[in-house]
Amino acid sequence: MFKKILIAEDFQDTNKGIVNALENRLQIEEIQEELYCDKAYNRFKLAFNEGEPYELLITDLSFKEGPAARKLTSGQALIKAVRDIDPNIKVIVNSMIDNPVEINPLFTDLKINAYVCKGRNGLNELVTAIQEAYQNRTYVSPQINLNSANTIFELDKYDRMILQDLAEGLTKKEISEKLKRQNISPNSESTIDKKVSRLFDAFGAKNIQHLIAKLIKEGRI
Repeated sequence: MFKKILIAEDFQDTNKGIVNALENRLQIEEIQEELYCDKAYNRFKLAFNEGEPYELLITDLSFKEGPAARKLTSGQALIKAVRDIDPNIKVIVNSMIDNPVEINPLFTDLKINAYVCKGRNGLNELVTAIQEAYQNRTYVSPQINLNSANTIFELDKYDRMILQDLAEGLTKKEISEKLKRQNISPNSESTIDKKVSRLFDAFGAKNIQHLIAKLIKEGRI
């Protein structure tokens, strides 16, 4: 079993619940937790440089703004930064998101090992996901059907917010700045760009105007 795990989660109560479950049920020797992506990355990098790397990263995707400016504002950014240093580290995402269209790229683009959807059975699923990742197998919460990503796309509140701003003529940079002012994460320009690109793919749109026209025609916005 993994001996050294790093957890990035901005709700301390959630962190404590995960730590207690892993200590009691898996007897993990060392578990460290951080509330911010930057601090998690710094802790990971220090351990790696000292020759004592973490074997598993468990991270949420969304992180609230803190008192200090951040370089890494999302779990996706943290995963990429960590994988740039250690491509072999195992990664489990533990998030509220249940949309297959948003989850699929985590496996295809970021090469995560498991995805756990937070919920009533979340801790049990997380323990299973860790066991599967240790055996070099992938895991997805059973209520999520990744095969439906190519046929079903439900717009969430975040999608609609970005689409509304695009329809009003805001640029991706302006939307990013607006989200930061409102303390809404993820809010980086690159994240918004990826979100829009996936909307293009999901709805077969050629540009923003075409995307908005299609969504209006389908009655989605």
